[in-house]
Amino acid sequence: MADTAVVAQTHEIGDDPHAHAVHHATNTGISNTKLAMWLFLASECLLFGGLISTYLLYRNPLPGEGPGPHEIFDIPFTSVSSFVLLMSSLTMVLAVSAIERGDHQRLRIWLAATALLGGVFISGQVYEFTAFYREGMGYTTSRFSSAFYTLTGFHGVHVTIGILMLLSLLFMSLRGNLPENKSETVEIVGLYWHFVDVVWIVIFAVVYLIP
Repeated sequence: MADTAVVAQTHEIGDDPHAHAVHHATNTGISNTKLAMWLFLASECLLFGGLISTYLLYRNPLPGEGPGPHEIFDIPFTSVSSFVLLMSSLTMVLAVSAIERGDHQRLRIWLAATALLGGVFISGQVYEFTAFYREGMGYTTSRFSSAFYTLTGFHGVHVTIGILMLLSLLFMSLRGNLPENKSETVEIVGLYWHFVDVVWIVIFAVVYLIP
């Protein structure tokens, strides 16, 4: 009887084009793809933990090595840039909600908005790096500058990768290749995007706010 019910449910899902696709679940109750993303994010936590620890060790430049954090950081500018990135988490949530409702127009709007907000954040980071370089802080100027550029630059690369993933979803949707039964794909990209946002909160607090 149980096998018959499973077969009937499978046929029902296959007959309904708006139903969610059947994903191979693991013992944890989530799909293999989502589990792989969680494992990847766990490894990224270790990586960023190492980078943040390195920065904390070398955050104070030696005498004569160049400008220190308190001399070059523009806290108000970086705070606005950080707020923009955090707002992108909201638009990402709205994108996931839209595809689950089958609202593809709003899905495209929120995906584009999320990618745009991420692009604004990256533009602010490029501007900040350029301003720091003009003030005499290059990558090899001091141990502080090396640790700072490595940590924040590595995060910037992750945000850029996330933007490319969002644009890929947007193009898939425009071509009609992102139906409701692929909503988990958008959700998985959302997990990655929320991760880079949370990591930035930690980086912003450690690098810019803690004296």
